[in-house]
Amino acid sequence: MKGAMPPRPFMMPGPGGPMPPPQQFGLVETRPPLAAVLRPRFNIPGLHPSAAAASAAGKIASTYDLVESMRFLYVHVVKAKDLPAVSAAGTIDPFVEVKLGNFKGTTPVLGGNHNPSWKQVFAFSATHLQAHVLEVAVKAKDLAGGDDLIGRVGFDLSEVPIRVPPDSPLAPQWYRLENKRGEKTRGEIMLSVWLGTQADEAFPDAWHSDAHAAAGPGAVASTRAKVYFSPKLVYLRVAAIGAQDLVPLDASRPANFCVKLQLAGQVRRTRPGAPPGTLNPIWNEEFMFVVSEPFDEPLFVTVEDRVGPGRDEPLGRIMLPLNAAMPRHDHFGKPVEPRWYSLARPSDDPDKKEGKFASKIQLRMSLDFGYHVLDESTYYSSDLQPSSKHTRKPSIGILELGILGARNLIPMKGKDGRTTDAYCVAKYGPKWVRTRTILNTLNPQWNEQYTWEVFDPCTVITVVVFDNNQIGKNGDARDESIGKVRIRLSTLETDRVYTHFYPLLALKPSGLKKTGELHLAVRFTCTAWVNMIALYGRPLLPKMHYTQPISVMQLDYLRHQAMQIVAARLSRAEPPLRREVVEYMLDVGSHMFSLRRSKANFYRITSLFCGFAATAKWYDGIRSWRNPITTVLVHMLFLILICYPELILPTIFLYMFMIGLWNYRYKPRHPPYMDTKLCHAEFTNPDELDEEFDSFPSSRPADIVRMRYDRLRSVGGRVQTVVGDLATQGERAHALLSWRDPRATAIFIFLSLVVAIVLYVTPFQVLLVIAMLYLLRHPRFRSRMPSVPFNFYRRLPAKSDMLL
Repeated sequence: MKGAMPPRPFMMPGPGGPMPPPQQFGLVETRPPLAAVLRPRFNIPGLHPSAAAASAAGKIASTYDLVESMRFLYVHVVKAKDLPAVSAAGTIDPFVEVKLGNFKGTTPVLGGNHNPSWKQVFAFSATHLQAHVLEVAVKAKDLAGGDDLIGRVGFDLSEVPIRVPPDSPLAPQWYRLENKRGEKTRGEIMLSVWLGTQADEAFPDAWHSDAHAAAGPGAVASTRAKVYFSPKLVYLRVAAIGAQDLVPLDASRPANFCVKLQLAGQVRRTRPGAPPGTLNPIWNEEFMFVVSEPFDEPLFVTVEDRVGPGRDEPLGRIMLPLNAAMPRHDHFGKPVEPRWYSLARPSDDPDKKEGKFASKIQLRMSLDFGYHVLDESTYYSSDLQPSSKHTRKPSIGILELGILGARNLIPMKGKDGRTTDAYCVAKYGPKWVRTRTILNTLNPQWNEQYTWEVFDPCTVITVVVFDNNQIGKNGDARDESIGKVRIRLSTLETDRVYTHFYPLLALKPSGLKKTGELHLAVRFTCTAWVNMIALYGRPLLPKMHYTQPISVMQLDYLRHQAMQIVAARLSRAEPPLRREVVEYMLDVGSHMFSLRRSKANFYRITSLFCGFAATAKWYDGIRSWRNPITTVLVHMLFLILICYPELILPTIFLYMFMIGLWNYRYKPRHPPYMDTKLCHAEFTNPDELDEEFDSFPSSRPADIVRMRYDRLRSVGGRVQTVVGDLATQGERAHALLSWRDPRATAIFIFLSLVVAIVLYVTPFQVLLVIAMLYLLRHPRFRSRMPSVPFNFYRRLPAKSDMLL
C-alpha cells in the first residue's frame, strides 16, 4: 500500500551495531514499539487523522499496550429494506458483497426476504488496503445461479471516521442504493463504516480479510478469535459399603457379588464381597470420579454376580442423580452418613419399567468441592484453586500476554501448494484463548492481547502455535501443532514487560526440528504484595489434598478422566476447540515411558550433586595443603568457631546471604524456555525417538520390540546394581548391633563404651580440635591405605549372600 511503513527489524541493536545472530534454539530479546514502553502513536498512512484522534490513541495504551497497534477498516452491515423483486415470481434472495480492492466478503443469502437483516461485521487490514474506495453492493441470486445487482453504496476512505474504544459504537445509518450509472434506485441499506484497531469490540467476531480464502463448512468460524472456559470439575466420592437380601440367579452355587459403578465413560468395580457366598456382602471400598457442572450425568450402581472369568450377571441396579450426593467444601464439615437404596431388577427392555424388590445397597456419596481437580501435570499446572468458591483465595495480580506474531514458520501445507494457516492457543487457569487464523503465511502477525487473574505465582502459562486444517478441502483433518512455549510466572519480575522471540521446537521420530519463532510480550502485575509473599509459606494444593490425600495411582486415573471431560466439552463449543488441541495443551501422553526423558532426569539428578562435588574438591584441596595460606586460614576460622560455638549458625546463614548477593549479578535476564540440552533432544538416538512416539501397546515388528526389551533389561540391570549397592551399605550399618557377626558387634560395642567414657571426661571442644587437626593434617603424615574405620565397615556382613 502506498505510504505503508516498512517492517521493523526485531534485532536489538548493540553498542557497536546489531547484535550477532543468536544460537539456533536460543531466546531472542526484542524491543518492538509497544505502548507499554513507548508513547503511543496513531498514524494511518494515506489518511488525515485529526489531533483529537491522535490524542485518543492514548486510550489504546491503557488497555492494549503489549501489542503493536493494527489498523482495520470496519464495515458493519445491519439490514436492508424495501428491496425490489428480481424474479417473475416477485421474490428475492438478497446478500451483501463488501469489496475493497482484491478483498471481497459476502453475507449469507437470505431467501425470499425483501427486508433482510444480517448484522455482520467485516474487517479489512489497513496494511493490505489496495484501493481508496470501499464498495458495498446488495445483490440477489437468480435462478441460473448468477448474481443480479440491486444497488450499491461507495465510501471514500479519506472521509471514514476514526473510532477508538472506549468510545461508544458508531451508530449505523440508512443509505440509499445506487445503480451502475450512479442513479438512486429503490431500496436502502443500514450500515456503519469506521477505522479502528484490534481493541475494537467488533474485532473478535468480524470477518477478516486475512481469512478471505477460507472455504468449507465452518471454515470462516474456525478462523476467528475466541475465549473459552474449562468446565467446573468436582471430585465425586462414592463408597460401596454393603448390601442386604441379595437374590442370586442360581442358588445351587455359591454367590460371588461385586458392585459396578458407572458415570458416563468412567467405570469402577469392587472386589467380591466378604464373606464369600453370603447374601449380605460387605465391600467397604471407596472410589472417586470426576464430574462437571451442571451435574446432568447420573450414577448407575449395579450389583453383579460373578459367575465366571469375564462373566458378570446383573442382579439389581439403581440410577442416582448427582444432586443426591452431599456437598463438602472443606474437611471440617460433618461426616457424610451412608444411606440405604433399594435396588431394581435390571430389564433388557428399555421401555419396560424396572420392578423393585427387597434387595438394598448401602452407599456413601459426597461431592468434594474442597479439592482441586487436576487436569494438568502438577509440575507445570496453571491453576491450583479448589473447586469450591467459598474456600478460594483472592487474586494477587494480573497476567497480561501479548501475542505479537511469529516468523520463519515451516510450511505445513507444502503438498497443497500453500504455506501455513497459523493460530495460537494460550491457557492459564480455566481460561483458554485462541487467536484468529492468519492464512497462507510463514510470518503471521496477530497482535492480540489477553488478561488473566493470578491467584498463585508458582503457576505456568502455556502457549502453542497450531496449523488450522479446517480450511479448504480437508475440513475434518486434525490441527497439527507447530511448537509450544511455557512461562513460569514466579520467574518474572513484577511490572516488567518481557518481549522475546521464543523458539518453537518440534520433536518428531526423525529428530528435533526448529519450526519457527513466536513473538510474545508478557507482563505480571502484582496487586497484593503481602498476600503473594504469604503464599510462599502455604501449601501448594488445597487443604483437603493433605488432610484426606488421594493416592498417586488414583490421581493419574482422575487426571486422565478430567482431561477427557475438558476436551469433550471444549470440542462442543462453536467454533470448537478441537480435541487434539486440548490434549496437546494438557500433555495427555506425558506419563508414557521415554528413554530420552529417563536420561534427562538422571542427568538432572547428577547435576544436583555438583555442589557437593565442588565442596568435596575444595575440602580435598584444604586437607592436602595445596594452598598453605588458605589451609591456615581455615584452621583459624575453625578454631574461632570452636571457641565461640554460638557463632556457628549466624556464620552459616550470613554465608548463604553473601552467596545470594553474589549470585544476584548472574540472575536470569529473560524467562525460561525449552532447553534442548536439558531434555536431551538434540543428540537422541533415532530409535529412542521412534520408541517414544510408538503407540501403546506397541505397533512395531517383533524384532524391534525384542531389541528394545533387551536394551531396557540392560538399563534395568545397571539400576539394579546401584540399588543393590545402596542396600548393602544400609545392611552393613544395621549389622553393627544385630550380632550377625558376633565378633564385629562385640568389637563395636566395646569401642562404643570406650568412646562414651572418653567423651564424658573430655571437653567437647577439645575433641573437635583434635578431630580437625587429624582430618586436616599435612599429606606427609597421611597413608595411602584405607583407614581402620573404613576397613571395619567394609568387613561387616550384608544380606547380598542370601539372595538367589
